[in-house]
Amino acid sequence: MQDIFHALAAHFGRYAERHPEEHAEADRFLAFLHSAPTVFERAHAVGHFTGSAWLVSADGERILLTHHRKLGRWLQLGGHADGDADLARVALREAEEESGLVQLEVEPVPFDIDCHWIPERGHEPGHFHYDVRYVVRATGSEDFAVSEESLALAWKPIADIAADPASDPSLRRMAAKWLRRREMPE
Repeated sequence: MQDIFHALAAHFGRYAERHPEEHAEADRFLAFLHSAPTVFERAHAVGHFTGSAWLVSADGERILLTHHRKLGRWLQLGGHADGDADLARVALREAEEESGLVQLEVEPVPFDIDCHWIPERGHEPGHFHYDVRYVVRATGSEDFAVSEESLALAWKPIADIAADPASDPSLRRMAAKWLRRREMPE
């Protein structure tokens, strides 16, 4: 666990170097990582880490999005770490569970980070998700199965998301990052 913890801290440092415009956000993630030993568990009341998948098609042109059942918005696949500090593994697991896809490959370095507020729902108080997003590639069939967590799934052109001002702001940011990366790999 300590090795994974230290690797994640190093990833946040390198993320800040690659994306200087997000240096403050990377520092926020690093401070949260060091704030308590329970930051990977849902029981950590103020917030917790989550892992998400920027799940791209084999050709790199499309992203698989979920019409999230609880939030009612089109978003990337992902979910709670549930005690697992290996957030790349969490992103891969969530992508498999939420899409039914197999033959997925995850890149071990965070692609994007986003801290966002999750409003109170039922007996669960509002809290923050410190979401660490990873590129996950579909290398086999792209025929998905909709899970109970989604109202629908759809492959969407990444260029359309980047150009659509109505898209979720973090999706637009990731789409722009992806398009830049395709033009000039990091």
